[in-house]
Amino acid sequence: MTVPRHHFLISPLRLASAVTVPFARRLSNAASSNKPEPLLSEPDLESGLYLVSTPIGNLEDITLRALRVLKCANVILSEDTRHSGKLLQHYNIKTPLLSFHKFNEREREPTILRRLHEGEAVALISDAGTPGISDPGMELARLCATEKIPVIPIPGPSAAIAALSASGLPSNEFTFVVRNYWGQSIFSILVGFLPKHARSRRDRLEISAREAATQIFYVPPHGIQQFLVDAASSFGDSRHCVVAREITKIHEEFWRGTLGEANEAFATRQPKGEITVLIEGKLISDDEIPSEDFLEHELRELTAKGYTLSAAVKLVTEATSAKKKDVYALALRLFGK
Repeated sequence: MTVPRHHFLISPLRLASAVTVPFARRLSNAASSNKPEPLLSEPDLESGLYLVSTPIGNLEDITLRALRVLKCANVILSEDTRHSGKLLQHYNIKTPLLSFHKFNEREREPTILRRLHEGEAVALISDAGTPGISDPGMELARLCATEKIPVIPIPGPSAAIAALSASGLPSNEFTFVVRNYWGQSIFSILVGFLPKHARSRRDRLEISAREAATQIFYVPPHGIQQFLVDAASSFGDSRHCVVAREITKIHEEFWRGTLGEANEAFATRQPKGEITVLIEGKLISDDEIPSEDFLEHELRELTAKGYTLSAAVKLVTEATSAKKKDVYALALRLFGK
């Protein structure tokens, strides 16, 4: 279950030595000009799915690591190739683009998984921000994790985090809401660090265990064993979890399994570094038929992007559980014949 990936990453020291001060200065100057200089040659990427965060507006809000990954990947999966093409052109990146959005990701997934199994490095970007966060990519990342294909986050801009950090509102805990194919709300709750007092800690875990949202905790390395014991007691041994350690660092690791398995795995192990633990929410049965408001939103979005009415109906039908006749009838009411 443990998937250590230190051999997939370039040492920060090696990367720092490769990116000299003059180059960093040239890159900064390039960000404000129309013709940025080409990036320095970098070693090939190890095979895996790279989730690359891209600017939410200002093109300077991209990391050196993100630029290197986009330059060296075999292919870039893009939500909108026309939109992403402008970013790549700005930084003189020639990597091939392949469209990957909510209307075709199920169709694309088998081909992408095959390419990953064959040893390719695949970068995934959305129109803006972090892939998989209210954007395509969540299901592909899940499939890769299931098939033991490395999933490597390249962190960067996130509209929600940027807005929260500058809001002045309480941010010790917050809920993030996205929608799935069927218009259902999917929640993630950042709990952060739990109270130090044992009783208060258990009380907070009991609250989290009843939530349908994914629960996200920050855990100090010396407290991981006790945390897993308490979490298993509140959530149950069968609840799935992910223990993410040293994210973006040389010993980055993602451990996946149940809380019961995590207790066994970490009972005699004392990990080092920063740890983030994610625990799946309580399963709640729900009707997967999409709402009419959701279907209307999807149809309007596609037609605004230039799709014909029949093409938009086809894409919405294939991406949801809605019946084609119902989607077509709604399209006719919205846009006429």
